[in-house]
Amino acid sequence: MKLDIVNIEGKATGKSIELEDSVFAIEPNQHVLYLAVKQFLANQRQGTHKVKQRAEHSGSTKKLHRQKGTGGSRKGSTKNPVYGNGRTFGPQPRDYSFKLNRKVKALANRSALSAKVKENSIIVVEDFNYNEIQTKNHVKTMNNLNVSMDKSIFVLPSNIHNVVLSSRNIPNSKTVNASDLHVYDILNCDKLIISESSISLLTERLK
Repeated sequence: MKLDIVNIEGKATGKSIELEDSVFAIEPNQHVLYLAVKQFLANQRQGTHKVKQRAEHSGSTKKLHRQKGTGGSRKGSTKNPVYGNGRTFGPQPRDYSFKLNRKVKALANRSALSAKVKENSIIVVEDFNYNEIQTKNHVKTMNNLNVSMDKSIFVLPSNIHNVVLSSRNIPNSKTVNASDLHVYDILNCDKLIISESSISLLTERLK
């Protein structure tokens, strides 16, 4: 399928770009999307939670009273969790991250991009840069593309310094390199603005 290319003024350039069907027009695989998002969120977790176990508390290990004949429950020592000294099976530091196969990740990216195409949520723009670092430049671009009220991601072919710095103070806008675009980013935005050169980079990476 083809998409028209616009410039950062929001005007048609008269050019269009052919999207590779194997990347932008597949049937989205919902389970693979779930796995990719789950992996991304799991990998963000620090896993530094920690509480003391009963063995880590200081205190006497002397048995409080005899085992039988008191009419009460059996008690081993004051380090028993019943008395608030340590937590049984409490959280300990751990690594939540897990791996996905390379082909599964690629399928997830293709599924996410295809879903955005079906929603008409992808805008292809000419390669661009700003002459100077100013937030108002990026705000103007967003207004011209009618995405100022949407959560948007600008996909660039490389780390274009002026564009990245001009957009970093805008809360609902983000810039990423085509090589770093993740399934979570695609699904978590309303509009995906992809530069012309980034289309070929994504196609080459994912087909």
